[in-house]
Amino acid sequence: MSEPKNKIKLFQEKQVRAVWDEKAEKWWFSIVDIIGILTEQPDYGKVKNYWKWLKNKLRNEGSQLVSNTNQLKMEAVDGKKYLTDVADTEQVLRLVQSIPSKKAEPFKLWLAKVGNERIDETIDPEQSIDRAIQNYRRLGYSENWINQRIKSIEIRKALTDEWDKSGVKQDKEYAVLTDLMSRTWSGMTTHEYKKYKGLKKENLRDNMTNTELVLNMLAEVAATDISIARQPGGFGESAAVAEEGAKAAKVARKQIEKSTGKSAVSKLNAKNLGQRLLKGRNA
Repeated sequence: MSEPKNKIKLFQEKQVRAVWDEKAEKWWFSIVDIIGILTEQPDYGKVKNYWKWLKNKLRNEGSQLVSNTNQLKMEAVDGKKYLTDVADTEQVLRLVQSIPSKKAEPFKLWLAKVGNERIDETIDPEQSIDRAIQNYRRLGYSENWINQRIKSIEIRKALTDEWDKSGVKQDKEYAVLTDLMSRTWSGMTTHEYKKYKGLKKENLRDNMTNTELVLNMLAEVAATDISIARQPGGFGESAAVAEEGAKAAKVARKQIEKSTGKSAVSKLNAKNLGQRLLKGRNA
C-alpha cells in the first residue's frame, strides 16, 4: 500500500489526512481528524478519548465499524508518522451517523435521501437509468456520449446475466473476467487502464472516449452472443468465451488505428478531455 502525503477537504475548509490505497482503489481517512471536525474539538487528547468512548459504545450496539477499521502510519503535526485509526468512505459515513453534530446533519440528510432513492430503484429500476442520465447531463456530457454510455450499461447487464447462467461467481470472478477482456482488446487490465488515464476511484467507462466505449461494448456484446450460442459451464469456459469476444474488439481497434494512424486507447479522461468529450468527438 502506498502512503503519499495527502489531505482531502471533506468538511468545508477543514482538511482530513488521507491515504490512497492503490491496490484496493479507495481512500483511507483519519478517524480522529473527522471526529475533531464534527465535534469542533481542537484538543487532540480529548478527541482521542471521545473516539475511545465511541468505540466502546459502537461495540455494545453490535456495530461492525470498530472491528473493520484499519491502522496506517500518518504524519502528525510534529512531522513524524504514527499508527492512526483510519476508515474508508463507507465507514466514514457510518461514523458520521453515530456523532451528534450540526456539521454531520447535512451528511445524515444526504444518506437518508440516497437510501430512499435506492429503495425506490428496487421497486422501479428505470428510475436508476433516469437518474444516471440526469447526472451525466449535469456533468456536461454530450447527448451522443450519454446514449452510448446508457447502452453500454444494458450490454454489460446482458453479459453478466450470461455469466450468472454459466455459474460464474460475482465480484471476484466478475473482476477477473472483466480484466481478461480489457487486457485482450486494449492491452491493459482495468487497473492498468485507469492508471493510464490518471484515474483513482472514478469509473473507467465514465472516462472513455466514444471510440473506447464502442470498442468495449463490442467486446462485451460479442462475448454475450458467443455465450448464448455455446452455453459455457463454469468460470473456465466462460473465460475462454470472454477472451474470444474481446478479440473481436481487438481486431476492430487495430483496424481503426491502422486507418487513423493513432491509438484508439486514449490517456484522456473526463477531466482533461474537455470540449472534445463535451462535443461528443472522439479523442
